[in-house]
Amino acid sequence: MRRSKVLYVPFWATYVFLYLPIVVLVVMSFNAGRSAYTYEGFSLKWYGELAADERIRTGVVNTLVVAAGSTVIATVLGTLLAVGLLRYTRSKALDALAMMPAVLPDLVLAIGLMLFYGLIDMTLGLHSVMLSHALFSMAFVAAVVRTRLAGADSSLEEASRDLGAGPVVTFLKITLPQLTPGIVAGALLAFTLSVDEFVIAFFTIGNDEPTLPIVIYSMIRFGVTPKINALAAILLLLSFTAVIAGQRLTKIGEKSRAQD
Repeated sequence: MRRSKVLYVPFWATYVFLYLPIVVLVVMSFNAGRSAYTYEGFSLKWYGELAADERIRTGVVNTLVVAAGSTVIATVLGTLLAVGLLRYTRSKALDALAMMPAVLPDLVLAIGLMLFYGLIDMTLGLHSVMLSHALFSMAFVAAVVRTRLAGADSSLEEASRDLGAGPVVTFLKITLPQLTPGIVAGALLAFTLSVDEFVIAFFTIGNDEPTLPIVIYSMIRFGVTPKINALAAILLLLSFTAVIAGQRLTKIGEKSRAQD
């Protein structure tokens, strides 16, 4: 049965609607003029100005510090959470609670965290954003690792326990190697989410240590310039690279599991 070509129209129209603005943004980042809406020729000068902007350099450093720290915390806790929910505790209520940070609106979670930090009299700064992003990302890491763990061979863990290995040794020697592709994919996802996240950082950071999304927000209040387009293009490249790397690692893990 031949498929009608008409059916492809909404399919491609959806992709054009999603990605055409991104293409326009990248093209305008190479604009020689100062206008963000009129293309006046090809130039790389805005990428050079990014490196000379102290605000952007500070925002990049702060963002990388927060993203690296939150990724480590979220990956460790998310992996342990996935193992605990799937191997030791079967509860739909706990499953729902573990995934709650991923489905809650960012604004609700951000306000709740801000009120909690105020309640415990915690000073806001990069450390508060790091903890907040770890809480937010942990649910995504747990979901990715749990999917990988659900397809792992549990008989190897049972054999390890039968041979006298304790739960810690079994986890380090048997479970963890099987979960490595999922853990790396979850870590890349957590890092990408932290780099791009704005709402939670806006409510939980101090006044003197802005992350890159907050710096961008402060810049676009006075209008969008090709410099902002250039910065957005770089962030897009980093995000796409992390997502593609995560997908590749997941496929490699699936192939190795199929071969085993």
